[in-house]
Amino acid sequence: MEFREMSQDQAVQSTHQIPFRIRGGLAPVVEWEMDDSFELFFEHYVLMYRDPQVVVSGSIPKGALKRMIGNMPVILAKAHGQGRLALGRSVPGEIVGIPMAAGQTLEVREHQFLAATNTLEYGFTRVKGVANLLFGGNGFFVDTFHGSRQSGIVWVHAHGNLIEVVLGHGEQLDVEPSRWCYKDPSVKMSTVPINVSAGLFASSSFMLNRFTGPGRLGLQSMAQYLNTDS
Repeated sequence: MEFREMSQDQAVQSTHQIPFRIRGGLAPVVEWEMDDSFELFFEHYVLMYRDPQVVVSGSIPKGALKRMIGNMPVILAKAHGQGRLALGRSVPGEIVGIPMAAGQTLEVREHQFLAATNTLEYGFTRVKGVANLLFGGNGFFVDTFHGSRQSGIVWVHAHGNLIEVVLGHGEQLDVEPSRWCYKDPSVKMSTVPINVSAGLFASSSFMLNRFTGPGRLGLQSMAQYLNTDS
């Protein structure tokens, strides 16, 4: 099992030839110099600024009704053209670009992804049982990104600091449910109950997510409780 801190100034742009920079420290934003060689899609409400030459349009993904019921955005914005585009989530944390090879899939906890290149396929699934146990809610969404034929990048906002764990085959790690932000699909997630007792009349119970490798698991140092959990 390997733990490694993820720096938000990783030079992934040198591999994929997509120029971007991280601006700010406490509540960062990511800025791209857009050109005609790539397009981005993102949740529309994270837009901070753009040059007028950058064209922003919208689309509605399949399953929009489920997202609306779950208090999730139903419009995905798309950007192309030439000029600057900046996105941010208005909360403290780190932004990291995660490169994806053709054939690779990444699963990202809802409200964590900032943007992705249009070379990637987007989908989502609803996790029901886990959140019902954890928070007494109706579940939460996991965004999925798949490079079916081409490579690409997913930009993720982690609350606080981002630490990536690489789990070996069969290795397990128990994580407080609000502290993970992305994982490889090969990493399986389950729920384990924890009971802490300090005597006959003092005890407390809570739940942890158990992740089983192999694969990558992204952790965030700040807790994030989701609206869809309630």
